[in-house]
Amino acid sequence: MAFRDGPFDNVKLPLAWIAAVVVVVGIVASIFMLAGSNQKDATRVSYMRAGVENAAAPVGEVLSAPVRWTGNAFEYVQGYFFAVSENRRLREQIAELQDWRDEAIALKNINGRYEKMLGVHTDPPIPMVTGRAVTDARGPFARARLVNLGADDGVRPGNPVLSEHGVVGRISGASGGVSRMVLLTDVSSRIPVMVERTNARAILTGDASRNPRLDYIRGVNMVQAGDRVITSGDGGGFPRGLPVGTVAKSVDGSWRVKLFSERAAIDYVRVLLFHDFNQLVDPAALTPATLSSLNTAPAPTPQQAAAIVDATTRRAAANEAAAERARQAEAQAIAREQAEARAREQAAVLARQQAATAAAQNPAPPPQTPVNGNTVG
Repeated sequence: MAFRDGPFDNVKLPLAWIAAVVVVVGIVASIFMLAGSNQKDATRVSYMRAGVENAAAPVGEVLSAPVRWTGNAFEYVQGYFFAVSENRRLREQIAELQDWRDEAIALKNINGRYEKMLGVHTDPPIPMVTGRAVTDARGPFARARLVNLGADDGVRPGNPVLSEHGVVGRISGASGGVSRMVLLTDVSSRIPVMVERTNARAILTGDASRNPRLDYIRGVNMVQAGDRVITSGDGGGFPRGLPVGTVAKSVDGSWRVKLFSERAAIDYVRVLLFHDFNQLVDPAALTPATLSSLNTAPAPTPQQAAAIVDATTRRAAANEAAAERARQAEAQAIAREQAEARAREQAAVLARQQAATAAAQNPAPPPQTPVNGNTVG
């Protein structure tokens, strides 16, 4: 494309002259560089080369400026004419990315809830199964849900149900693949709880409101606003230590509990396969080993056998000495009893002899016979 055909027709001659000057300067510089190939003029040629490069750099920048301007102008015109189609394409991409963004946010929330639910654990560990709750207002319970877990998954009536935040309710009935869950807010819900700070026992009673009541609180001034409430484990229906909520004072003066499970929608839940406390601890581990297990003990070493014989001999000698002392003490007691009996017999004989002697020395006077009312001696 010639300059005369475009908007740079007016700068044709200046550019041509500048190009000619640059070519001449380049030829001269090349001659000097070739002539200075010997070792003697190397320093002088390097100085001249540096000067030529410093002079050619601005000239090259000036010559390349029109090319850059032309490219920028072409891109500007192209972007102006294709702006409508570009905007349409960008709008389609934005709409598609928004759908992907919404789906990514939903998956992120679900994964976060799954991670929290997987982090739920009990001490000691209790087996759990994870499922999804479905809203259901039918049936004998006002606040209940259907869970896509049933007897085939090991779920039984009475099993506690938890979300990623805390206790949700309990299983009231289970079929093969579906079970019904009664929430803590239902009017038929009654679970034993305790205040974590004071260990005060109470009953969490549902009354169809979002915040169930605390009834039958043991103790005086055992509850304060903000206290954390957990399951007490009394009765064996729930394991101890499951989070329930925090205490708050209602307008009527009663204590109520703000449930942790009300912080989010109740959809993903975990059912604790808890039956009774016997499954938490092996009963055999609480029974001491029988004496028959001593027959399986290893044989003692010679040193242990000598120590056992010495201890047995000492124990037998001590027992024999104790028995001898007991026999001697018993013989001494018998001798004392016999001596005391002989002394008592001798005292009784002496007393009879003294009484007989006194009677012989002082005979009794004859009796007096009365005559006509007068006594005759």
